[in-house]
Amino acid sequence: MQQVDVLVIGAGAAGLMCAAQGGYRGRNVVVVDMGKKPGRKILISGGGRCNFTNEHASAHNYLCNNPHFVKSCLSRYTQHDFVDLVERHGLAYHHKTLGQLFCDNSAQDIVDILMTECQWAGVHVQLRSEVISVEKAQQGYVVTTSTQTYACESLVVASGGLTMPKLGATPIGYKIAEQFGLKVLPTMAALVPFTLHQHDKDRFDGLSGISVECEVSSECNTQFRENILFTHRGLSGPAILQISSFWRAGQAVTINLLPDLSVEQWLAQQRQDNPQKSLKNALATILPKRFVEMLHETNAIADCNVNQLSHSQINELGNYLHRWQIKPNGTEGYRTAEVTLGGVDTDELSSKTFEAKQSPGLFFIGEVTDVTGWLGGYNFQYAWSCGWACGQAC
Repeated sequence: MQQVDVLVIGAGAAGLMCAAQGGYRGRNVVVVDMGKKPGRKILISGGGRCNFTNEHASAHNYLCNNPHFVKSCLSRYTQHDFVDLVERHGLAYHHKTLGQLFCDNSAQDIVDILMTECQWAGVHVQLRSEVISVEKAQQGYVVTTSTQTYACESLVVASGGLTMPKLGATPIGYKIAEQFGLKVLPTMAALVPFTLHQHDKDRFDGLSGISVECEVSSECNTQFRENILFTHRGLSGPAILQISSFWRAGQAVTINLLPDLSVEQWLAQQRQDNPQKSLKNALATILPKRFVEMLHETNAIADCNVNQLSHSQINELGNYLHRWQIKPNGTEGYRTAEVTLGGVDTDELSSKTFEAKQSPGLFFIGEVTDVTGWLGGYNFQYAWSCGWACGQAC
């Protein structure tokens, strides 16, 4: 049995950040992970370039049963602190819209920075090491893995959620939480594309690849304005991924296809400027042509010239295009989801240290907890912030 001060389960963003911080405090830290490589989700994130934080990150950008829980760690280790870290390592990065920061080269650069920090802090990372069992000891915990048994004072569970099972996602973190009496809130796939009912799939056949900037709203009145993307399976794109975190089975989403103009006013102008133009051709100047053809073929828009529209038809068309409703069949699930909604109830944890209130020395950080960020670097920032905070205490 190997005696260590801190054992971290999971060599992902939160786990590696925590391990390095603990190591810098002089703690003997070991990280175990069942994968062949550290930071597997980091490597595929952001199209391989890792959207590693967001300039605008605040508690407002997170879903959690306790909306105040993330305030402490986000204020103690901010996005600016992480940018300072990567700049010290010479990372080349660039800004994108909505405050997103991406690596210029590769997501591997972020993993390399974390592994270098762990190396400098004297942390040992043991890969291909699956956790078999966890037991409470008189002093701390005993963790048996497929390669070694560890006795540790502090056990940090940073095992992630259920997303992307091909990368080795397992429910081990939830099982450990339940084993020690912590409440685990129901989980579901989030930041995930929608699938559609067959009648909508048939209707949208041929639209795959079309992208439209829209404003998408959930039934709880949350709104996001970004692109939607038609796919072979349904709807995707940033706006859809964002709203999926707020959608529940059986609900509809409302899409404003033309958020920058009033259809009624635009048609009034068209009646003056292009009265003989067909409605289909007129709409094709402000919406993708294939999308307009689909509306025409399914009789969603009138087959007439602009000047033949009645006032009631104009109002109906405005209502349709500004409040287009789609009721998804479901989502693509954990296979393609970016994060897991739900998880270890944050009421069970200290918001300052992430230690379980009823199990001293046991900590939960990262995606395994009931904290889910918006799309756009927010989930990584939570990983850095909670990892840092836990690393000061474990």
